[in-house]
This record gives sequence, C-alpha cells and structure tokens, in this order.
Amino acid sequence: MSGMGRPETLKDNLAARRQYATLQRESFDSADLVSVRLQQLWFTRCTFRETDLRQATLDGCHFKLCDLRGANLSGASMRGVTLAGCDLTGADLRAADLTGARFGRVLTGTPPHGLTDATDVRLANAILRDLQLDQVIGWPITG
Repeated sequence: MSGMGRPETLKDNLAARRQYATLQRESFDSADLVSVRLQQLWFTRCTFRETDLRQATLDGCHFKLCDLRGANLSGASMRGVTLAGCDLTGADLRAADLTGARFGRVLTGTPPHGLTDATDVRLANAILRDLQLDQVIGWPITG
C-alpha cells in the first residue's frame, strides 16, 4: 500500500530516514543504491554484500559489524564514515573520498573477531586524507 509522500523504493526509503536513524540487522544485499544520499545513519549488523553504492553520499554514517563484502563504493563520498568491525573483503573503493574516515574494531572478544577486514579492497585514486586505522586486517600497502 503506497500513500502519497511515502517512499516507494529501498533507495527512497533509506534517503528519507532522519539524521542519526538506526538500522539493525537489515539486508541490502545486491541492492541498487547508486547515488543514494544518506543522513548520517547508524547501521548495526546490516549486510550490503555486492550492493551497488557507486557515487553514494555516506558522509558521517556509522557501520558497526556490517558485511560489505564485494560492495561497489567507487566514487562514493565517505567523509567521516566509521567502519567498526566490518567486513570489506573485495569491496571497490576506487576514487572514493575517505577523508577523515575511521576503520576500526569493536571489542567483541579475541581478535580477529571484531576487527575490520579490508582484504583485497580496491583503492586506486581514493582520497585517504586523515584516514584512521585501528587494527585493520589486510589493509593494502599500495592501492
């Protein structure tokens, strides 16, 4: 049932969320979220496997224990994003703006549990100014 002014697509639904809204245990796997603009949302234990987030604006969003394996974040604006205990294995971050982003850990027990995994992340032409890393698995030396 769709009412006037109500979001109709997943992309519209996410973009309509109020600033700092929290989403937990939701799946966005393989979704088309190209160019979505988010309002500093907080994601906990959400999955974004193979999700298309090209050119998305994710500035100030917080991802905790999220699965972003194979996500396409090329050209995304991720300024000030926090990724804590997330799996970014094989994610495409080429030309993404990661200025001031924080890739870190969550205290869940013994490492590697709770660590962010950046194995095989693609970073060509990414902006890494003021990027903060805290015990990130597989962080590439070159990108």
